[in-house]
Amino acid sequence: MDDYKYSAIVDWAKKYILENNLKADARFLSENDLCAIHNVSRQTVRQALKVLESEGVIVRMRGSGTFVKAAEPKPEPSSRQNVGIISTYFSDYIFPSIITGIEGVLKQNNIGIQLAITHNRVFEETQAIENMLTQGICGLIIEPSKSALPNPNIKLYEEIKARNIPIVFFNAKYPWSDAPCIAMDDVLAGKIVTDHLFNNGHRNISAIFSLDDMQGHNRYHGFMNSCEEHGLKTAEQNVIWYSTAERDDLFTVNEKRIQAMLGNSTAVVCYNDKLAVDLLGFCRQKGLSVPDDISVVGIDNSKLSTICDIPLTTVQHPHQELGKAAAEKLVSIIRDPLCKCEDVIFTPQLITRDSVRRIGRSAR
Repeated sequence: MDDYKYSAIVDWAKKYILENNLKADARFLSENDLCAIHNVSRQTVRQALKVLESEGVIVRMRGSGTFVKAAEPKPEPSSRQNVGIISTYFSDYIFPSIITGIEGVLKQNNIGIQLAITHNRVFEETQAIENMLTQGICGLIIEPSKSALPNPNIKLYEEIKARNIPIVFFNAKYPWSDAPCIAMDDVLAGKIVTDHLFNNGHRNISAIFSLDDMQGHNRYHGFMNSCEEHGLKTAEQNVIWYSTAERDDLFTVNEKRIQAMLGNSTAVVCYNDKLAVDLLGFCRQKGLSVPDDISVVGIDNSKLSTICDIPLTTVQHPHQELGKAAAEKLVSIIRDPLCKCEDVIFTPQLITRDSVRRIGRSAR
């Protein structure tokens, strides 16, 4: 399809409405009229009409025709608009860097932001979306809450789609959504840190993952892939799952279970660096030395991974670059609603530090 053709029809239609002083609810030209005027295919005309409809210039009613929705076209994205950013957290870990990346790109495009934090709670996501929809935002950048669980906000997302408000997810997305997602390859991240342990001679490897987030499931997937490749068939028995709600009390509520896991392991894969640092503290309380008694790996390469007692071996999360990519994707959709809405997946890189000890001979 020649993008120039349908873009030219969009520009022509806006000018036609203004020059002919067409008011709201006035009947607009039919598909046949536009095909004849511009000597193009019906498909090209339909793409142009889709853009005009997404911009609030026209409205199409099945069986009735096409009508002018407003006397003047919707302002161009270059004018001051606001994008809603909904994040699970903000004040710590990797989130400030992600938001900084988003904000920088939007500022360059003269777009303001409205920020809401959900604390990974679905009802707070509900409130955030409802508030955003009353503020006339032109797009949304969302980190989903409890992305691995059924979400009661599907109707809200359907309303967003009906209003032609573009969405870009970051870090993860709901399995039922067709919106683009900007994320690190979490499956590969889980595999990379587990491969590193096998390559350093470890065979008794345990893991702790988040139950209610897709990132936890994907990192578990990578962990299992590595274990299967290295012939560890019983790896599933060595995994502890936890939910966001019990994260702060994880090592208290599951003290005996985690202590037993450590007694049967030489290494542990943690869902992220924050969990890994908490595990370092737990090991210290129990008189275990890292990495002499137990090796520990995290994921995300957060600031925590370098300021803790034992610098962590981890995987590099793209942080600010991910935020930039999410904002760039949203801006491109705002400017061209028919642009390709493909995911952007970053390839993680292993960062080796002091929390892994080589034992015996390599597994390979």
